[in-house]
Amino acid sequence: MPAIIRKASRAQLDIMIDWAAREGWNPGLDDAPAFWAADTQGYWIAEKHGVVAAALSLVRFDATYAFLGFYIAHPDYRGQGIGFALWQKAVSSAGDRTIGLDGVVAQQDRYRKSGFVYAHANLRYGGEVQCVEPPGTGLVCVSPVHVPILVDYDARFNPARRDAFLRKWLLPLATRKSVAFIRNAQILGYGTIRACREGHKIGPLFADTQTSADLIFRKLVTSVGGGQIFLDIPGPNAAAQALCDRYNLKPVFETARMYRGRAPDLPLGQIYGITTFELG
Repeated sequence: MPAIIRKASRAQLDIMIDWAAREGWNPGLDDAPAFWAADTQGYWIAEKHGVVAAALSLVRFDATYAFLGFYIAHPDYRGQGIGFALWQKAVSSAGDRTIGLDGVVAQQDRYRKSGFVYAHANLRYGGEVQCVEPPGTGLVCVSPVHVPILVDYDARFNPARRDAFLRKWLLPLATRKSVAFIRNAQILGYGTIRACREGHKIGPLFADTQTSADLIFRKLVTSVGGGQIFLDIPGPNAAAQALCDRYNLKPVFETARMYRGRAPDLPLGQIYGITTFELG
């Protein structure tokens, strides 16, 4: 009997996040509501004998761009073609959209066979961080009043606007905080830190300058009292690597950012932290 492929429910997104945790991807404790808001029809499962056998997300941000993630088969159902059948069904649903993904390095050749082209490495850095809170009044905790201007700012660093996602992501929670750097009513950068299954992860972290990025990073770290911090950076950004070196963060994981379709021209030198390996 072939697997049944269909859209995932909201409860099944929680299953997907648990699977991601078992794979070592270290998702945030309260990621699901913002992920779901990004595209409620963007999550897929394959079922076999009434059991979820494989999962995948294909979040469509607009008519031109989607991002693929959470591509996991349950260990009991690997090597049976179920995951690939799910992949084909979900990818075909994107139509003519450019699709981005962050794939493990060992699977690059498989993604190339599906039309994806390597763009650059993304590197996860991690380690114990303690730093001093930066002075000044330009660093502010994000509140709902800031969300519209941050959505506009965020659009500079992504292939498509992320309005629905950010309206949830930027809500302050006990497990997630966001900070914006504002000077003369202009956004110079912003970042989010969230509690994960292990430590805290910073992302996104976008900033106009290295100084702005450093100030935001320190404000985020001190807001949670320091400790184990993870930051996912684009490999080509030497300034982001320097920031990691400055706070003794070490590389722990690497993926390949790949695109099917026209690759976006993003200002990688101002991207100091991507949101997550699951949502681009």
